[in-house]
Amino acid sequence: MSDILSQRLEQLAQSDVTQTLQAIRRGIEKESLRIDEDGVLSQQSHPAALGSALTHPAITTDYSEALVEFITPVSDSIDDSLASLADAHKFAFGKMNGEQFWPMSMPCYVEDESQIPVAQYGSSNIAQMKTIYRKGLHMRYGSMMQIIAGVHYNFSMPEAFWPVWQDILGQQDADLGEFRSEHYMGLLRNYYRYAWVIPFLFGASPALCGSFIQGREHNLPFEKLGKGTLYLPYATSLRMSDLGYTNSAQSQLYVCHNSLKDYVGCLQSAISTPSDDFAKMGIKDADGNYLQLNANVLQIENELYSPIRPKRVAQSGETPTQALRRAGVEYVEVRSLDVNPFSPVGVDKLTIAFIDLLLCLCLFEESGPRDPEDQQRARDNMIKVIEEGRKPGLMLERRNGPVSLRQWGEDIVEQLKPIAKLLDQGQRHNTYQQALAAQLRRFQQPELTTSGRLIEQLVKSNMDNGQFGLHLASQYKKLLTSVPYQQSDDSYWQNLAAQSLQQQSDMEQQTQPSLDDFLADYFARNGQPFSL
Repeated sequence: MSDILSQRLEQLAQSDVTQTLQAIRRGIEKESLRIDEDGVLSQQSHPAALGSALTHPAITTDYSEALVEFITPVSDSIDDSLASLADAHKFAFGKMNGEQFWPMSMPCYVEDESQIPVAQYGSSNIAQMKTIYRKGLHMRYGSMMQIIAGVHYNFSMPEAFWPVWQDILGQQDADLGEFRSEHYMGLLRNYYRYAWVIPFLFGASPALCGSFIQGREHNLPFEKLGKGTLYLPYATSLRMSDLGYTNSAQSQLYVCHNSLKDYVGCLQSAISTPSDDFAKMGIKDADGNYLQLNANVLQIENELYSPIRPKRVAQSGETPTQALRRAGVEYVEVRSLDVNPFSPVGVDKLTIAFIDLLLCLCLFEESGPRDPEDQQRARDNMIKVIEEGRKPGLMLERRNGPVSLRQWGEDIVEQLKPIAKLLDQGQRHNTYQQALAAQLRRFQQPELTTSGRLIEQLVKSNMDNGQFGLHLASQYKKLLTSVPYQQSDDSYWQNLAAQSLQQQSDMEQQTQPSLDDFLADYFARNGQPFSL
């Protein structure tokens, strides 16, 4: 640990840690595919009894009607966040006509992309825009990639932290909003340097159904299991490979994180720059129906695939970049977590605690500028860990030269120890120190990682990934429907569903401009050209 980091932690220890550190704000977004009892992707619409996917605050859809997304309220308690997630699952199970949730990131068996129903949100202009955007994703990248599920983790430091951090760094006179944004961007730069840690420890997709790569080119040396499962012996997260969530079509897109201004500028350029390839696909079909929102490199900001994003809650009608320009970074969104098949809700307490620790380290540590060389080194490390992270003796590249994955992991754990003690100070349970001890064992014994445990079970029994997933899906449905609600009751969720449906209905009854005019105005407000 550097002397500077040690001094900063000593000064933080002298603050009221219950206010400045332990009140970390978090939210979880967890995606799950709906399947029938045979493990087949649901062809049914998003159940109306769950409420409106457009306006419901806690239960919506992502790319597909079959891809449900659960969103927890912002909370300073890990236990409360997980309880909220469990309650949402319990309610959903009761409204799904016997369907289950697929407990893995990589999709269940899908014979053809035509079996993947694109999400629908109603007849309002904003609802149609959301569906057109998803149609554009299908045109550009195919639907298979879009139904990969993940867990997104939203993280922010408590408000009381920032003035204390200003004092520690001797920047009391800096504008607080600008100071906060600057240091969240520093967190992002450091996170990219450590990003390989997340798939190594928590990657849960070392195997996939052979149907996923039908007709797709790749150079991965897959081995076979059961009737149709493909796997890599030392892989951790194929979801994060070029086959999955990390889109190879965007590999040449450079987004600078050295300042918020640079980041917004790069993103603005990508959503404003025409793409010849996407233009050839057309914006509308012969009948005048939209095929995609536009023919730019990115249709909108959300199309950028990245393991972490700076975020701010947008106001009505505001784009993500407009929100960041208006008031700076409010929180960061970690997007590189696989769904954990060994958890009924896809994520567990010790995982969340470790991510808190890692993000705190990324914030507290010095963070120099990130250049193309730094970006390439981080990408190379990530690819190595994704494809062969549990390989004995695997070497990675730090800025000062090569290092074994195990040694680097043990070094990170040492850096995190004093942070864990601060976050556990005065608490009944040493959750953060327990999380750290658990991950140290994984660095030393890779077979204990989530991917290691999964591969061991599949290989030992020569079991298909799908067979194992279906067994877990059935178990988790029985468990979550049998336990009582932890924070709410059924009437609470029914009221939320009814309110969301009414809100959607109210939106659809309002007088609206034509869809063409709506989209032209939306993009004009973002400084983006719009053409048909």
